[in-house]
Parts: sequence; structure tokens; C-alpha cells
Amino acid sequence: VQLQASGGGLVQAGGSLMLSCAATGRTFISTAMGWFRRAPGKEREFVAAITWNGGGTYYADSVKGRFTISRDNARNTVFLQMNSLKPEDTAVYYCAADHQLGTVVAGTSTYWGQGTLVTVSS
Repeated sequence: VQLQASGGGLVQAGGSLMLSCAATGRTFISTAMGWFRRAPGKEREFVAAITWNGGGTYYADSVKGRFTISRDNARNTVFLQMNSLKPEDTAVYYCAADHQLGTVVAGTSTYWGQGTLVTVSS
């Protein structure tokens, strides 16, 4: 599976952005997907994850209620809708994929995208 993240940009605090992660490979439909982020000077952290069929979603406490992860298996794409953005959400966002959801959540996914930068101005 190869992953291509897009949709990052500059937005004011309180604004919204939607990130997309397009996957290639025949096994996409059987993979759990997730989003991580790395802020300047900080460790990479888990943001959200979704099961292969979209039936289960998981979020970091810091984004719960503001971010929504979803997927469209017909388009081999996973999305991250980010609302009520805060300056502390500024980071490079990465998508990840693995056949095991637990592996995705743990940050040890087999497959990673290249990252897309989100900058939230105050």
C-alpha cells in the first residue's frame, strides 16, 4: 500500500480543513487507517484511526469532538475533517495504514504517507 496525503494549508484559528489520504494497492479495503501528527520540536502523536470498514473510530483526547475520520473504500481514500482548529494543531500530518488496528493506533504501522503541513494562525 502506498499513501499520498494532501489538503494541508494555512488556516486561522477556529477554521476548518479536510485532509485526504489516497491509497494505492489492492489490500486497502482490508486495512485500518490512521492519522498522526508531529508538531515542531515534539514527538509524533496519534490523532485518529478507523477500522477497515469504517465501523469503529478512535481519537486522541486533544481532538475529540473537533476532528472526524472517515473513509471511502470505493475511492481508496481516508479523510480527516478538522474543525475548530487551534494554533496547537499546527503540525505535519501523516496518514498510516496497517492490517491491524492496534498497530495503527500504536504508531507502528507498516505503511506511511509523506505528510502534509497544517498551520493554524492565532
